[in-house]
Amino acid sequence: MNAVCPACGVPVVPGYVRCPKCHAGLPLAGRTKRTTADPGGTAVARRGFPISAVLVAVGVAAAIFLVFGLRRGTAPSAAEPSVLPGPVEAVAVHRPAPPVAAPLAVPATEPARADTREPDRRAAAAELEVTLRRQRLWGRAEIVGQRIDVRSGSCADKAMPPAIDGARAVLHGAGLTKLRCLEQSGAVVFERDL
Repeated sequence: MNAVCPACGVPVVPGYVRCPKCHAGLPLAGRTKRTTADPGGTAVARRGFPISAVLVAVGVAAAIFLVFGLRRGTAPSAAEPSVLPGPVEAVAVHRPAPPVAAPLAVPATEPARADTREPDRRAAAAELEVTLRRQRLWGRAEIVGQRIDVRSGSCADKAMPPAIDGARAVLHGAGLTKLRCLEQSGAVVFERDL
């Protein structure tokens, strides 16, 4: 069933909006009406506003308000002090003086001999550690009698002997006679006289 264009009389296939020849608008009789609805599936009824959910939320909020509101109202209020306490004065504590020891008598034949070399030895060991740190040889020095032990993971490094030779005069001047270089495990890598 073909429709005919009212303007020029040309037969037109149903569904055209305009005539293919004269481009005149065609009447709606020959066209099918399109729908905007989804053409298939099951129809679902529209649901209304969820009143039950709103009622539950309002009930929960009211219960929370009542619990915390009543708890605050029944809590015993602490009486505020009318006057703040004044500052506390310090109490002097009497401590007895420590007993003074009698000075030691030094025999006349032997001169008084304070161990003045110990600070020199510690200073010399500290200087050796600084020298090793500057050259990134990282070692710890420990004094054992007249010997100094250097514990380092770099004892086998080629830069270690020149670094020790640089501090040799200070170490010998502090009364140290031997130097041992030990690995971290404690194994002796080398030992030398100062």
